This record gives sequence, C-alpha cells and structure tokens, in this order.
Amino acid sequence: MTPALRPAIAVLCFLLAVAFAVSPFLVEGFAGFDPEQFPIRQDNPPVQPAGYAFAIWSVIYGWLILGLGWGMLRAPRDGQWHDMRLPLCISLAVGTAWLSVAVASPVWATVLIWVMLIAALAALFMAPVADTPWAALPVGLYAGWLSAASCVALGLLAAGYGWLDQQVAALVFVGFAIFIGCFVQTALRRAPTYGLAVIWALVAVAVANWHMAQVVAWLAAVGIVVMLVPTLAALRRQ
Repeated sequence: MTPALRPAIAVLCFLLAVAFAVSPFLVEGFAGFDPEQFPIRQDNPPVQPAGYAFAIWSVIYGWLILGLGWGMLRAPRDGQWHDMRLPLCISLAVGTAWLSVAVASPVWATVLIWVMLIAALAALFMAPVADTPWAALPVGLYAGWLSAASCVALGLLAAGYGWLDQQVAALVFVGFAIFIGCFVQTALRRAPTYGLAVIWALVAVAVANWHMAQVVAWLAAVGIVVMLVPTLAALRRQ
C-alpha cells in the first residue's frame, strides 16, 4: 500500500472505532447469549464472568476512540501506526457487526470473535513503541478482553451443544484463557493493559463461581496469580 493512502486508513480506523462503540445502541437488549440459543439451555454457566465485568467495554470503546483519534491527527503517515491500523481495521469492522450476529447465532458469533481476537493480537504486536498511551495500551486492553471473551464463547458452545459438561467446559476454557493470556503477555513484554484485562475477566469468573462452582473459582484465582507475573514485568518496562 502506498504511503499516500496511510492518512485514509488512519481516518477509516478511527471511524470504525466510533462505529464499534455505537453498535451496542443499535442492537436492542443484548446482554449476552440467550440461554435458549443452545440445544442445551445455558443458565448461569460457570465459564461466564460476573455481569459487572462487561463494564470494561466502556473503557475499551472510549480509549480506542481517543487513541485512534490522536493517531489520526498526529501520526497519519507513520509506518508503525499504519502497520497496527491494518489488522485493527479488520477487528473493528467485524466487531461492529458482531452483536447483530450474536443475537442470531452463537456459533457464527464465536467464529467472528476469534477473527476479532486474531486481528487484534496482530495489531497489538505491531503497535508502535512510541505513543504507547494512544496505541499499544488501548489495543492491549481490547485484545486482552477479547482473549477472555473468545474462550468464554467456546466454553458456552461446548456446554450448550453437549460436547462437555458445564463445569468441565469452564475448567477447560478458563484454563485456555489463562494459557493464551500468559503466553501473549510474556511474548509481548509490554502493554500491561493486555494482562490487566485478562486478570479483570478472571476475577469476575472467580466472583461468579465462588458459591456455585468453587473448583472453577480456584482455577481462576490461580490464573490471576500466574497472569500477574508477566503483567507486572511488562508494567516495569513501561
């Protein structure tokens, strides 16, 4: 892609972040997958974090808009910003349509959230080292939450379609989220917001399960401790 097109991609990425933030207002009443969307009804599945945890989306939306707006105005032609924006545009474009898909099909929603995650991780690893508060940190928070949410979606499918028992599905996919989170934060060595988002999700899983499925809660608690190691190391490098 020629450098002359970089400002246009900067504008597109910013507009997609705005559209992504607006999308929840266009899909009325979505509060997670409906328990009846699955062949086996999923009431209070242990893989799912406590409801308060989803408030992190307001921070993600706002920080992405601010960061990409700053980059659009201050670094429209920068090569590192451009490299980050290309996969981030893919993730945000898919994310803008995600809620509409989720109300119709948990299966396709799960496929799409993994597309969002992979593209967001690519953007995170390509994020410029300079301008960290505007680039790597908001993208890290976004990618970290998607890492947890993608595993939750797989856990819901596994239990909802009878492939695994609810508790076993929670153990498998909470464990998978811990593995992905620890691997990514260790390899990344920066952007501690990634690890903080995963930890936020694990705390909410522990809270949701403390009086329901304590083995899942304890796994999440162990995951928090494990995630703290690379996250604090990344924080010290900031």
